Amino acid sequence: MTDLPLPPRAPELEKDAPAPDPRRPWDRPGRRVTGLVYLAVAALGAAGLLLTINQVFALKIGGALPINTAYYALIFAFYLSAAFLTHPFRGPRGTPVNAFDCMLATLALGLGIYLSTQATEILMRGWDLLAPPGVTAVAAVICLLALEGVRRTGGFLLFTLCALFGLYPLIADSMPGFLWGSQYAPLELVRAHALGTESIFGIPMRVVSDIILGFIVYGTALTLTGGGAFFMDLAAALMGRSRGGPAKVSVIASGFFGSLSGSVISNVLSTGTMTIPTMKRTGYAPSYAAAVESCASTGGALTPPVMGAVAFVMASILNVPYAEVVIAATVPAALFYLALLLQADCYAARNDLGRMPDAEIPKLGKTLKDGWVYLLSIAVLIYVILVVGREAQAPFYAAALLVVAGLWKNARGGRLALLADVLVGTARNVGNLVAILLGIGLIIGGLSITGVATAFSRELIQFAGGSVMLLLILGALTSFILGMGMTSTACYIFLAIVLAPALIEAGLHPMASHLFILYWGMLSFITPPVALAAAAAAQVAGAPALQSGFVAMRLGATLFILPFLFVLNPTLILDGALGPILWSLGTAIIAIWLLSAGFERWLYGIGRLNAAQATLAVAGALTLLVPEHRTDWAGILVLVVLYSWGLLVRKRRGAVV
Repeated sequence: MTDLPLPPRAPELEKDAPAPDPRRPWDRPGRRVTGLVYLAVAALGAAGLLLTINQVFALKIGGALPINTAYYALIFAFYLSAAFLTHPFRGPRGTPVNAFDCMLATLALGLGIYLSTQATEILMRGWDLLAPPGVTAVAAVICLLALEGVRRTGGFLLFTLCALFGLYPLIADSMPGFLWGSQYAPLELVRAHALGTESIFGIPMRVVSDIILGFIVYGTALTLTGGGAFFMDLAAALMGRSRGGPAKVSVIASGFFGSLSGSVISNVLSTGTMTIPTMKRTGYAPSYAAAVESCASTGGALTPPVMGAVAFVMASILNVPYAEVVIAATVPAALFYLALLLQADCYAARNDLGRMPDAEIPKLGKTLKDGWVYLLSIAVLIYVILVVGREAQAPFYAAALLVVAGLWKNARGGRLALLADVLVGTARNVGNLVAILLGIGLIIGGLSITGVATAFSRELIQFAGGSVMLLLILGALTSFILGMGMTSTACYIFLAIVLAPALIEAGLHPMASHLFILYWGMLSFITPPVALAAAAAAQVAGAPALQSGFVAMRLGATLFILPFLFVLNPTLILDGALGPILWSLGTAIIAIWLLSAGFERWLYGIGRLNAAQATLAVAGALTLLVPEHRTDWAGILVLVVLYSWGLLVRKRRGAVV
């Protein structure tokens, strides 16, 4: 669900690991955690999952239904403990845990449970403002645990940002201009962070506990029951026989899988290990193959129905049903994947690249017969979200369907292993996210309790001088720069607090403004110098990372344009009357057609384009993207001119394309 710097690989077992004993899932070779640690993580995962199901479905198991703050404290206890056990203090993932890791895990578990037992007292007695010395000491340790958790899971840079913003209230009254804010003493600050509702246990933690956790369970079940392989086979069956089939398979498979897993890098490392070698074998340059996979994986995290953790945070901040976010993101995601498919096809046509080998193309009927349960799980997910309107419960129904199907398919000896894998995978993935969001909570808390967040928005509006376009450009640059140093979740939450209010106050559509921030925060995945997705794909392809990043930036150029398009023209997020929506959608499709032709220098029915024709195609596309009827007709005129020009040249040369 998250774009973590070092996401888990799929499948769980390393490729060169010995065959496991399915009856002993806690002691399987090649695992990152084994033995007693595996059992401990599985137990934490089981406790957290049971707690969440009890809360989401209001089951009152044992007659207990914790109040929200107690529930969040228990999520902290179970999953931060799991994060300490799956991310050792020293060395990469897979390094055996030591006594220090176990001590921190035990401390997080104990303090989280203690905090849950005191939840009512904290609220009734206002302990976030003034608490007994022992409770204040607990609050201080919780702050330190949150920082250590984000250091292990999010990296040193994110840890530094969380620490700086978390400590900012100590010096806020000494800062100049809009950076001035309310000052807090050290003990006041740790109480506000750990016992209040605006920081560690603020919006990010509430959203992951109330909604996101179920989707992580679903994504884990999807991966462990073979969902990635199914979507790869489905894409190959649909697109493998077409021109440039391998690239189209990569686009479709990564889009399918990414939209459900929500993780960019793990998408690259799962589907990319299958799609990139196939593209290379059929004539694609390594850097182009890496670029296709990285762009498709990045777009997957922006594609409904799941869209990753950020979409749920967005729904919470905007106080709208998640279904509204899904509907708003549908057309932009479809346009992006249309652009990728068109560019892949034009590239294949210009370079005379063929289809996939017949031996590697599965039969569609057999693929659907073997994997219908995955499609059914998606249908269940969408139905419960959009029709029933219970987005928190939807992923549990879909995940239960997958787990039951997986147990049915597995031999008796492998069923225990599958259940254990789901518990451990869920604990690890939720632990990753919880640890990061606890740290991000410190950023939000530092900005909120000092009042600096509101002041920043006012300052940005004044600097823009009333120019909406300048405000958008400043917002885009800010999102992009922060996206290079943070995960997309951290970047979005930070900017949703400090930037989105400025965009909305300038008269822009609230949903479009938040999607604008989300899209630009994701762009760092395919844009040098960072380009994490492109770098991961380049490693698989054996291509230079920087070169792959620049190719990915060209292929994903639509992602740079789409945010400006829908923030200035909300009909593209399906807000408005049917007529304007259809007109905007039609002109956007023509624009993407022209962009693809210009970038790949190939136009359907005409063939190869020279530099002047390609430049004209791109210019025509840009005029179509401006939300005005005059510019729309200008872009359509460019299309007519291009075809007239191309046909005239072809007639003179007597060429047949």
